[in-house]
Amino acid sequence: MKQNDIAIPILPSRSVSETLVFYRRLGFDGEIRGVGDSYAILRKGPLELHFFAHRELVPAESCAGCYIRVSDVESIHGAFAQAQLPRRGIPRQDVLEDKPWGMREFAVVDPDGNLLRIGQTLEQ
Repeated sequence: MKQNDIAIPILPSRSVSETLVFYRRLGFDGEIRGVGDSYAILRKGPLELHFFAHRELVPAESCAGCYIRVSDVESIHGAFAQAQLPRRGIPRQDVLEDKPWGMREFAVVDPDGNLLRIGQTLEQ
């Protein structure tokens, strides 16, 4: 694979402009693209997320999500923690934990119910 060969999640959003506001709190930059409030591309360093408008989305019923593998999960967890999201409900940020499957990870659920699980491989 070449360096530019990457997978980028495309997640649903009830309001792309409100999604942009939420992710800016987490340190992402981005912009709305397309006609109206229909699509956004957000970036935080090498991380990239795309969002499309899905006005009928019910956050509590959403099963959308992605896994983002990073090299320094602790710094990303700390940066996201500055947004002071609750630990329960929607939206939320979970605690950073070592998992039995060999990853150190945490999760963020955004206001639209999208699950972002962010982690790095534990040293063997």
